[in-house]
Amino acid sequence: MREERRGTGRDPLGDMLDSFGRGPDGRSTSIPSGGGVPPWMAEMLNYCARCGTELAFGAIDGEDRDRLGCPSCGYIAYVNPRLVVTTIPVTDAGEIVLLRRGIEPGKGWWAQPGGFLEVDETVGEAAVRETLEETGLIVEPGEIVGLYSRLEAAVVVLAFEARVVGGEPRLNPEALEIRTFAPDDIPWPGIAFKTSYWAIRDWLHRRRPDIHPADRHWDE
Repeated sequence: MREERRGTGRDPLGDMLDSFGRGPDGRSTSIPSGGGVPPWMAEMLNYCARCGTELAFGAIDGEDRDRLGCPSCGYIAYVNPRLVVTTIPVTDAGEIVLLRRGIEPGKGWWAQPGGFLEVDETVGEAAVRETLEETGLIVEPGEIVGLYSRLEAAVVVLAFEARVVGGEPRLNPEALEIRTFAPDDIPWPGIAFKTSYWAIRDWLHRRRPDIHPADRHWDE
């Protein structure tokens, strides 16, 4: 459970924002909330999409933070996080399905299936599609387990609980291994991403509150 923050002497809004930022449960990142565009993203945004002029990062009238803007035509290149849709597939036996990733990032580590939302699909459709692509299993998305921010990767991760209703496990370039795990056998030290850890942990808190996974902390 997130540790309660004490008064910091700042205004209530500042305390509220701080309470939803980095915390002692592993929600750490090298990019502080409100810290601007991650360097790796800025490197891919060199020129204005409208006129081709080189973009500049700095203060812009009417904006509440520094942004990438075009000094020629005034275009502002807003940089927003991408949405990743994932599932925690659950079998009739109450086990969850995880895959050992075959590609970077996280190659060789365990994670739940998931991927980026396409512009022409709903989050439910993305959950079904990504799970089928990565595991060969057909799932029925159910409750939303959680929504998680990962600032340094510029993603927001949506995690569904999903019931396995068909299909057969199928290895592919993205999955070196596909396995089911009982709640008390989840390979916590081998989980690839902090968002995967948080989602599986939060699912477990609902379904098996008697199991308490060891805390993990990331400093990326």
